[in-house]
Amino acid sequence: MKYAPLAEELRPHSMNEVVGQDHILGSYGLITQTIKAKKPLSIILWGPPGCGKTSIARLYAQAFEMRFISMSAIFSGVADLKKIVKEAQENPLFNKGTMLFVDEIHRFNKAQQDAFLPYLENGTIILIGATAENPSFYLNGALLSRLRVLPLYPLDLSALNQLLERYEKKFGSLLLTSEARELILLWSQGDGRYLFNLIENIRSANKELNETDLKQLLQKKPALYDKHGDQHYQLISALHKSVRGSDPDAALYWFARILEGGEEPLFLARRLIRMSIEDIGLADPQALTLAIAAKDAYQMLGSPEGELALAEVVVYLALAPKSNALYVGLGDASKIASQTTHLSPPPIIVNAPTTLMKKMGYGKGYQYDHDQENAFSGQNYFPSELERKSFYQPVERGFEREMKKRMDYFEQLRKKKGKTQ
Repeated sequence: MKYAPLAEELRPHSMNEVVGQDHILGSYGLITQTIKAKKPLSIILWGPPGCGKTSIARLYAQAFEMRFISMSAIFSGVADLKKIVKEAQENPLFNKGTMLFVDEIHRFNKAQQDAFLPYLENGTIILIGATAENPSFYLNGALLSRLRVLPLYPLDLSALNQLLERYEKKFGSLLLTSEARELILLWSQGDGRYLFNLIENIRSANKELNETDLKQLLQKKPALYDKHGDQHYQLISALHKSVRGSDPDAALYWFARILEGGEEPLFLARRLIRMSIEDIGLADPQALTLAIAAKDAYQMLGSPEGELALAEVVVYLALAPKSNALYVGLGDASKIASQTTHLSPPPIIVNAPTTLMKKMGYGKGYQYDHDQENAFSGQNYFPSELERKSFYQPVERGFEREMKKRMDYFEQLRKKKGKTQ
């Protein structure tokens, strides 16, 4: 006899039984409105594992009384698609249409994705794709233009508790203390399928289980983190923006989340060095020094001691005065530089190592700044054809206040020199 996993046994039989995802299944959700209009749309269900993608796809086909065919992009290809299309076109029993569910649709390459296009255009199939990866990175524009992308989210504790109650309604109460009950919900981390897997491991217990019992019996769900996928970039972005937003607590949380996911700490060290340059800059020149020191400390100590040095820098950067003046200034300078690569430095500041260059006037009239009053000559160092630009605009925060004073000081001397020359 074929064994059905608990998650399959308790799969919802109607849209009303699907927990979470109210944004698409509620009264004004797209799925609900589409069913009411009796006009099925091809869609992409984009969300993490165990959030209900397959259940929603099956119930979507059921709502339209359409033939439902499921295939996985891992094991299938264009030949399988053509076979399904041929059956849909030739079999009169399928007059209500065929709804094709493609799991892991992002695994199809661009050419395979193109194979769907003519059948979507002529209505031979309604396509439901499921993926845990960002469709905009993995699906080509032609296919995306014919689909509606619906994001799905991890199940919250309330939704997970509803699944737990669904099990207990059918099979009887689990022998769990209130703390243990809360722990299995937390360990599920928004994944309904994983919750059912945990339940399967403890459903036969003959005594009430507490937290200690669970920790001995069960394995905590690995952190949802893909080093090369969306989670990697989303969490790093969250850390960077928390530091930029001067929130050390949020920054420490995302830092810990990334480490929990198994990220290489030296990758984090490199990102912290980048933050010290991009978001703090000369508002606190010490930030870069400390970020590099933390990287060196980690390389010397390793884990877990070295991670504390990185955490120290996370907090320091979050609380440091912020300035992107240098970042913006370099960007502006690069833009102008790319447009004026044909311009040469003014002859006055070009060395003249040859007789010919001296005759041409290179270096003539150059004033050695150390010999001038205030060690400042006020000469023009931009190309003669280029109007003087102001790229670096320091802010009135941190050490950049001092930088601004220095810039103002030299600007006044430059104006004074201009009047006397």
